[in-house]
Amino acid sequence: MDLEKWIDKGYEIIINFGPKVIAAVAIWIIGSWVIKKLLKGTRKVMTKGSYDESLQKFLLNLLNWVLKIVLIIVVLGTVGVETTSFAAIIAAAGLAIGLALQGSLGNFAGGVLIMIFKPIKIGDLIEAQGEIGVVKQIEIFTTKLTGLSNKEIIIPNGALSNGNIVNYSTEGTRRVDLVFGVGYDSDIKKTKEVLMNVLTSHPKILKDPAPSVTVLELADSSINFAVRPWSLTADYWSVYFDVTEQTKEALDVAGIDIPYPHQVEIQKKG
Repeated sequence: MDLEKWIDKGYEIIINFGPKVIAAVAIWIIGSWVIKKLLKGTRKVMTKGSYDESLQKFLLNLLNWVLKIVLIIVVLGTVGVETTSFAAIIAAAGLAIGLALQGSLGNFAGGVLIMIFKPIKIGDLIEAQGEIGVVKQIEIFTTKLTGLSNKEIIIPNGALSNGNIVNYSTEGTRRVDLVFGVGYDSDIKKTKEVLMNVLTSHPKILKDPAPSVTVLELADSSINFAVRPWSLTADYWSVYFDVTEQTKEALDVAGIDIPYPHQVEIQKKG
């Protein structure tokens, strides 16, 4: 008698839940196949769009987990499990994690924006957040620069994406801004010729755009000249230092005075 009851109960369970279980299994198999195809298609789109490899992996893993969680909820609902409370728990957990990782999520979002819109790329010389350096690595949460003195600079992507970025490498060339002062007894025309000769004789200074030498201001103790040569971005500092040194030498040879503070020693009698 007991056996018959158990058999009847088994039949009842199979009749009531069998179709649901079969449907759930079918949904899981089909859903897993669809997720796999979606991830494959998304990877192709990212590859064609030249997305960063680290960004691809992170976004694909994130998409995979989100889709799998949705699929699990659908499967559980098909079987008959109440999914409303389950979804609420997931939402609450997601909110708690989001609040705890608010700064990290901001840096992640900044990293995604940088990788998508590409205001900078590896090898660019940039100025951002009060730092100047060459972009060495763009990661999900931070960007690493190599400073001018070969120090490593790490900037959070949230601050980097929300602040001003000066990219010195975008155009490929840079103007070197220099100012030299000479004494008021100096001949302006001759001084401009001497300065221009320094610029035109330097092999790394570009002919186009042409360098310029102009009177910048009549200062308290000097006539200041704006010296503006152009160079390739990679040659900027070489031109800067060379022109500074060669200008001093050329002005000395031409007998043009570079004013500097003089101290007069007064001897007391007695």
